[in-house]
Amino acid sequence: MWVMSAPPNPIPSPCVSLCKMDVERQYCMGCLRTIDEIMAWSKADDAYKQAVWVEIARRRDTVSFDEDGFLR
Repeated sequence: MWVMSAPPNPIPSPCVSLCKMDVERQYCMGCLRTIDEIMAWSKADDAYKQAVWVEIARRRDTVSFDEDGFLR
């Protein structure tokens, strides 16, 4: 019997369930993704997801967070 299984190491979503868009920067204050990146995530391939994670890291270096870890 053949059983379909999930990919061995799926790329995790950056979502942290703090969904609030920053009007000035145009990305989510929780996960640092743009609305286009959020909308595309569920159907995106691994290469796209990896590229988004790279962009999130770049964005993280350009913003500051308060003592609770929230975007300022």
